[in-house]
Amino acid sequence: MHENLTWLFIFLVAYWAFCGFFGIRGLRRNTTAVEFFVAGRSLATWVYAMAATVASFAGMILVLQPALVFRDGFQAANVSALAIGMPLAGTLVMKRQWMLSKRFGYVTQGEMLSEYFQGEGLRLVSVGIAVLFAVPFTAMLLGATGYIASELSGGLVSRNLAMWLLSLIVLFYVVTGGVRAVANIGVVQCVLFAGVSVIIGAVAFHLLGGFQNFNIALGGIADLQFSHWGNTGGLGGGSYNSYFVVPGVIQFTEGLGGGASRGGPWTSVMVLSYMFALMGILSAPAFSTMGFASRSPKAFGVHQVWLSGLCVGLIIVFFTNAQGIAAHLLGGDELVNAAKLNRGNIMPVLANGAQADILPHYITYISQSMPWMVGLLAVAAIAALHSTIAVFLTTTSGTLVRDIYINYLDPEADDSKQMLAARVYSCLLLLTALFLATYSMTAVALLGGLVLAFSFQLVPALLAVAWLPWLSRQAILLGVIAGLTAVFFTESLGQTLTGGRLPWNRWPLTIHSAGWGIFLNIAVCLVVTLSTGFDKGRAHRDKFHSFLRANATLSGGVERLKPVAWLFTLVWLFFAVGPGTVIGNDLFGAPDAGFDAWVFNMPSIWAWQIIWWVIGVGLIWFLAYRMEMSTAPNPDIENITESLEPIFERKVK
Repeated sequence: MHENLTWLFIFLVAYWAFCGFFGIRGLRRNTTAVEFFVAGRSLATWVYAMAATVASFAGMILVLQPALVFRDGFQAANVSALAIGMPLAGTLVMKRQWMLSKRFGYVTQGEMLSEYFQGEGLRLVSVGIAVLFAVPFTAMLLGATGYIASELSGGLVSRNLAMWLLSLIVLFYVVTGGVRAVANIGVVQCVLFAGVSVIIGAVAFHLLGGFQNFNIALGGIADLQFSHWGNTGGLGGGSYNSYFVVPGVIQFTEGLGGGASRGGPWTSVMVLSYMFALMGILSAPAFSTMGFASRSPKAFGVHQVWLSGLCVGLIIVFFTNAQGIAAHLLGGDELVNAAKLNRGNIMPVLANGAQADILPHYITYISQSMPWMVGLLAVAAIAALHSTIAVFLTTTSGTLVRDIYINYLDPEADDSKQMLAARVYSCLLLLTALFLATYSMTAVALLGGLVLAFSFQLVPALLAVAWLPWLSRQAILLGVIAGLTAVFFTESLGQTLTGGRLPWNRWPLTIHSAGWGIFLNIAVCLVVTLSTGFDKGRAHRDKFHSFLRANATLSGGVERLKPVAWLFTLVWLFFAVGPGTVIGNDLFGAPDAGFDAWVFNMPSIWAWQIIWWVIGVGLIWFLAYRMEMSTAPNPDIENITESLEPIFERKVK
């Protein structure tokens, strides 16, 4: 243990020195507020792409996904589609947001929404969502970093002490270097994130004798009712062990905790609506700001196609999911152990929420033969989680400065005042998150459960800015309010504050709160639009869209491909994450047929997921490059910030 601690300390010091170097380097370059908030709009293509990738996926893939898959099996592994779904959302809005930011000088999402809709309501909603990401969501990630360090130190360092000490590293380079330092450090964090995910997944395969033996072992337990959800009871194509199937398209239950789902909660509509929630990361104010910092929209294509779709998809579909599945065969499941079907005992029995320990258990096992590896893997995991924390801290502090401090408190603030205010806000946000994570993880869980679904409610507003001038301010604002309300009352916090008196539980009908929210959001938005007709703000919004049409016009050949793009997208959504997923339950062999009877010598649902991941990479490539949704505009965009007033006929501070 002492040798493990030594190596952990060595790699932590090296990581701190690396972060400190880029923090100080960024401090020397931060002479203007635009440089501090959006890196002077000059982040290189691969710098942006790698930083955005690790910040988008690290927390989900390293901690949550293996635990979900261990508990719920291949039905939860369908969430792997997020590697396609999240960049799919990005292709729709990122390039056009960037063009408006470059043209009119926007630094935050709130500035863009306020100017476009000529009102403050959506700006305040955007700020509120940014703060939720920077406090309770960050608190969850901070808690995870402290827990990993504590577990790998053998409890010598407490979770809270480790969390507070490790957070100082993030705070230093956020307040000194701004977005540029966060992005530059994110490049290495991305490499570390990929490395730790692949290494631990490869170890899981190795412990079970390789990929083929891994699937042979799955065949041996396919008809064992070891899942706590039991079997599907005829849903999803037959009565099978729920670990190997999607339990139907929808289930008419009251939600989690009431009217138990047959065969598990991950129905087709749950997977689809859960993916909506994960898309909330890409619609978050933080990622608008990160996008504004990119030198060119070409970076979006690299992020969406090659890093998110291809690389992250490969990591999740094979290595991350394998970590959770293999844990059953390595001692983590008492029923598998009792049936003498386990292939090792490196895991203790993972019950009552202990599946969150999967990552530390793998690292601890590796350290027995390679003590230096515990330091490398632990720091890699911590660094990957830090990437998300850093992005939300630095962009939210900038949002508070630009949308609140300047807009309401000090309109004449110069660059120095703005950067000082941002540093103060970063400290306050981090301290609040740390206190929450230290003293009230219950509050963190309740508030954190709202964040992604809340953020997804901004999608109609972003689509309006990018594509739909006929959607009025009133329609969008009322739609967002309706969506946020629906999310609140279908999440745990709404259940708690109403004393459990609602006639449903969390996620009724196996539909995630993000799905309920966006349904009501769009419904209200359309009703208000149809009932009000033409509004006086339309002429103002049309000026933005005239600019977009003039600078993002498709050539004739590409224009004719629009129906193909729509069809391709809808087909992928239907079969990869929609009702068509149940076809994959037994298309390539019955779930309990075993290794020799499976067409691809792997569970049918896993083969289905791999096939639609590959097709999804093709979809993102087609949209990003062939449909020119993530390519550089021609001609280049000229900034006209100084002449905003005569163009939009209003005072812009």
